[in-house]
Amino acid sequence: MSELFEKRALFTSLLPKLIEKMIADGYTPLIGKDGLKHMKNSLHYEGLAVDIDLFKDGEYLFSGLEHKQFGEFWESLDPLCAWGGRFKDANHYSVAYGGRK
Repeated sequence: MSELFEKRALFTSLLPKLIEKMIADGYTPLIGKDGLKHMKNSLHYEGLAVDIDLFKDGEYLFSGLEHKQFGEFWESLDPLCAWGGRFKDANHYSVAYGGRK
């Protein structure tokens, strides 16, 4: 199997853990809309990244600060897990591939 296949399998297996943690902590996570454009060479196009919009009590959380705890949790799951809050994209969660996060 290819490296990309293995990393997509890793990403897919870890994503439910992140979403379950968000829900358990009282948030409502929504997967970002796929129709949005991402920068060239984005891991979104490789199936290795997702944007998650967080809501609490039906209100969208704009600041991104609430993602910090989940970003750190995500990064703790595997050394390849990267959180976009490290580069000003707080709702971005990915698995590193080809030097990209």
